[in-house]
Amino acid sequence: MNLTIGQIVDACKGTLVYRGLPEQEEAFRETLVTGVVLDSRQVTEGGVFVATVGQRVDGHDFISQVFHKGALLVVCEKAPESVQDEGAASAMTLALGSYVLVEDSFRALKSIAEAYRKTLDIPIVGITGSVGKTSTKEFIAGVLAEKYQVLKTEGNYNNEVGVPLTLLRIRPEHQVAVVEMGISDFGEMHRLSRMVRPDIAVITNIGQCHLENLKTRDGILQAKTEIFDFMSVDGYICLNGEDDKLQGVQSPGNQQLRFFGLGENPTEAVYATDIVSKGLWGSRAVLHFQRGDSYEVEIPLPGMHMVTNAAAAACVAEILGLTGEEIRQGISGVSAIGGRNRLIAGKCRTLIDDCYNANPVSMKAGIDLLQMADTHTVALLGDMFELGEHSDSLHAEVGAYAVAQGVNTLICVGENSRHMYEAALKAREADHASREAINEQQVIYYATREALLDQLQSAPEQILPTDSTVLIKASHGMHFEEIVELLR
Repeated sequence: MNLTIGQIVDACKGTLVYRGLPEQEEAFRETLVTGVVLDSRQVTEGGVFVATVGQRVDGHDFISQVFHKGALLVVCEKAPESVQDEGAASAMTLALGSYVLVEDSFRALKSIAEAYRKTLDIPIVGITGSVGKTSTKEFIAGVLAEKYQVLKTEGNYNNEVGVPLTLLRIRPEHQVAVVEMGISDFGEMHRLSRMVRPDIAVITNIGQCHLENLKTRDGILQAKTEIFDFMSVDGYICLNGEDDKLQGVQSPGNQQLRFFGLGENPTEAVYATDIVSKGLWGSRAVLHFQRGDSYEVEIPLPGMHMVTNAAAAACVAEILGLTGEEIRQGISGVSAIGGRNRLIAGKCRTLIDDCYNANPVSMKAGIDLLQMADTHTVALLGDMFELGEHSDSLHAEVGAYAVAQGVNTLICVGENSRHMYEAALKAREADHASREAINEQQVIYYATREALLDQLQSAPEQILPTDSTVLIKASHGMHFEEIVELLR
């Protein structure tokens, strides 16, 4: 890494306790480190371990171990015991046991990441939004990989712990970084932007996530646009031109504003037309670019929202100089990741594994996707969290929507989902004109995930007919990945 011990000490504003030879302290401060990690198992020789106090594990308990693995420095809140040099004589071990004492290790981690970011001269793409951050990140990273060495956010590392760890994984071989940025309250994006300092900021949409803290869609818009606070003064802002809240966003400075979408907004710089659905197996569309050319592309992931995600990736790729052919190839090669619209084809059923997270907008998009199937359809839906005072009505809205869209079997799971279940029953009985068709719809309720798992283990065919397509979706805290694994 292009980061020295001295830069880390300065960034942390901590107190360095140096345990080497006095005449070597200056050289020690100038030493480049090999990595900065929170997990003691990931420490490399010459690396830095940040000891944090978690809910279950205290990183300070592993300080001695990381030094004997070759760690050069520890950042910690509590002074560690002295470490005995076991005879190693390399320059890396002459200062065995040196540490930086700080008040807050998590804050120190963010400060280190911010300092490291300032040493980097590669473009960084920051992605936020209510829905579709991860799939958009995968599209953008996949397309850019046609021309560049790309570092992208892995897993769910999109918060105030994950983002600095992502930045600290950037190495000299990387030419572009794609960083997902997730929040749930005001001020968080401001702090993330301070670390990431994006050259290109992408906002996918403004939905109904985290209403518990952000209250309204206007509040969500305010919180998400904090991504602009520390972005490059000559950067680019890429926004979904189909989103009513984003259509009115203005550049805060000299940044260029570009919209992407489905051609319904005349201001869109990159847009898709001639969209042909291939059901659960994706879409075909023509992408049009601001520079005047257009290309037919195969989008391998299903749903109209994936077409929009592809347009977002094309918008970023055009800014970074990719050709139309490179963009076309990149989009066609994108694949789904676990928990996010991943198709699992079995002998009896097809699963749509979309269980990583959920909110009202993504629930409805998932139901729309499910209805592309030409089999019996089952929506297995669980609680949505952090919806604030509107939680009951928003769950009810999803239940009524599932029935209106014609889902054959709706299975509602969890305490909050009782409102989804009750609204679905009312919707099923409301339309007397088509009562016969509506009565074919099953609406089932389980109070807990455990109760559902018991049913699936004993007699799954009672609620999941063979030759069916099953959407599995809920907020991450419902742990529906256990359902996916059982059905696999």
